[in-house]
Amino acid sequence: MYKLNVLDKLSFIFIIIGAINWGLIGLFNLNIVGLVFSEPVNLIGRIVYILIGISGIDMVLFLFKMRKSFKE
Repeated sequence: MYKLNVLDKLSFIFIIIGAINWGLIGLFNLNIVGLVFSEPVNLIGRIVYILIGISGIDMVLFLFKMRKSFKE
């Protein structure tokens, strides 16, 4: 079985933050990242969005790793 490393754990956290943020944008037109880091999104807010995007890519790679470990 594949063991989670620190990057995978952080990616899960950022994916959850991103999913909640998108859900709130869709339901209430409320951007939590924009509220926390000021609107319009400044440099720190953009870094958060970039980290969420990188986390999404890491989770795709994680799925491939998990698939490979199940075959073994």
